[in-house]
Amino acid sequence: MIDLRCAPLVVAISSRALFDLEKGHEVYVNEGVDAYCRYQVEHEDDLLEPGVAFPLVQKFLALNDPNAEGRRVEVVLISRNSADTGLRIFNSIAHYGLDITRAAFSGGDSPFRYVTPFSADLYLSADPANVRQALQSQVAAATILPSSRHTYRQGQLRIAFDGDAVIFADDSERIYQTEGLAAFAASEKKMATTPMTAGPFRKFLHALHELQAGWPRNEAPIRTALITARSAPAHERVIRTLRAWNVRIDEAVFLGGLDKSEFLRTFGADIFFDDQTGHIESASRYVATGHVPHGVTNDAA
Repeated sequence: MIDLRCAPLVVAISSRALFDLEKGHEVYVNEGVDAYCRYQVEHEDDLLEPGVAFPLVQKFLALNDPNAEGRRVEVVLISRNSADTGLRIFNSIAHYGLDITRAAFSGGDSPFRYVTPFSADLYLSADPANVRQALQSQVAAATILPSSRHTYRQGQLRIAFDGDAVIFADDSERIYQTEGLAAFAASEKKMATTPMTAGPFRKFLHALHELQAGWPRNEAPIRTALITARSAPAHERVIRTLRAWNVRIDEAVFLGGLDKSEFLRTFGADIFFDDQTGHIESASRYVATGHVPHGVTNDAA
């Protein structure tokens, strides 16, 4: 099998997204950094429980061929911990057999600045501020909800995306928010043959497309879906945009405003990316979710 990507897809993930560090985080918030450091050192031999993104990381790493020379996917740990307190994290990584060898421990400073040097295609964090900074640096990024817990799903890695302000820019969403549904529908019908501007997850979607090309279409271990509130006639511009980009989406669901959660459960998403907190909170009942704080619905946040 030929892997068509010259470089691996790089997923940067925070320690709080990978493992359940909420007890330690409470110590940090309530007692300060010194107490947090003491807590982690005192518990460095205690294994951490998997966090909400742990099953997703397992599936990403499973895409690698242990007999091949290179990797298709590389997962990099980006953590606010120091190297000293991070020992517990690496002990847990080793225990669970995760093939993660690269990490940046920022010692209390914001760790997002290491995302770009690692050439990350995707950044997942429990810290909304770091996620916003990564998005401003043109990296696909999302805030993982720390309260969600989901078990490992066998089979394909399944990733679902919202459209506007995620895969696409928020131009159309701005029309909807300011002028209403009728104006939005009229604008999308008029612009049906004009490709939309790329959103923050367009490059990541393209990277997944390139990764999928390493397998015959009916054997790919990755499956993608667009789960959007759009409906006809606003569907045509979406389809034509993806066609113009030459980017593959395996499934597309145009909901016309229906709740997305049941459709995501039906698709079997391992993670869903959306810009609107209402959609994220609803979907998090069934699937792991990543909030993309981008676009008009997040301007005031």
